[in-house]
Amino acid sequence: MLIQQYTRKINMIHGSITALVTPFRDDKIDEKAFQEFIEWQISEGTHGLVPCGTTGESATLSDAEHRKVVSLCVEAAAGRVPVIAGAGSNETRVSIEYARHAKELGADAALVVTPYYNKPNQEGIYQHFKAVSEQVDIPIIVYNIPGRSVVDIQNETMERIARLETVIGCKDATGDIGRVTDLKNLCGEAFVQLSGDDPTALGHAVHGGHGVISVGSNVAPALYSHFQEACMHNDFITAREIHEKLDRLHKDLFLDPSPAPAKYALELLGKMSADVRLPIVSCRETTKNLIQKAMKLADIAW
Repeated sequence: MLIQQYTRKINMIHGSITALVTPFRDDKIDEKAFQEFIEWQISEGTHGLVPCGTTGESATLSDAEHRKVVSLCVEAAAGRVPVIAGAGSNETRVSIEYARHAKELGADAALVVTPYYNKPNQEGIYQHFKAVSEQVDIPIIVYNIPGRSVVDIQNETMERIARLETVIGCKDATGDIGRVTDLKNLCGEAFVQLSGDDPTALGHAVHGGHGVISVGSNVAPALYSHFQEACMHNDFITAREIHEKLDRLHKDLFLDPSPAPAKYALELLGKMSADVRLPIVSCRETTKNLIQKAMKLADIAW
């Protein structure tokens, strides 16, 4: 039964998966805006949702807020698309608790990031994921982002992690598309490989990736969905055309620390306030101007 359940989850997780921003107003979660935003995402064709990832400013959410955001997301999604709940922490016990909470709420999977700041070695990384896997019966997507965590999950370590019963795939934010084939050979065809880097998502898909956990799809969910659907059908001519339309947006959403640029774009679209929490600050005027130009290049009207 467990294998059948996880096979279904594996088949569900693909395409354009939005790393959701968390709307704030007066330094509180704007619950209404968040659930309306999720409804828009689904109506625009987004294939999955990630609450409480880096883009959701998880590092500055309180424990209660983290749990509330996941709850709101699961409730709004209502089973229409998979919810991969952020369950990351540099403290293994906290990751276990967040994964357990995600399971209790009915999330489809948990996104567990490489422990950051502590700088564990490869054995420490493996033991972290092993502990979460053994304690919580929920599919796990491993999130490798050495740009933030400092440490990189080496391919051989990922192979070990992939053997854990509940681990079904990874989100790779290294930008190294050469890893896709390597990990396919080491972890198998069924291991779900998701890009965590919009600018290289096309190359990731060409090499056999299954989709992307995207920042840009916050702003242009329909375009990112069409892009991923083209990739899934091996229509890389169409995919490249869409990629070229989105190229500036991919890059300009990171001219200032994320998610400030994405929230500015969403404020232009009338989806939410651009409010962020310290130490993230609002976009510079130069960035705002470039975001507007990138949105026009992508034919995103506001």
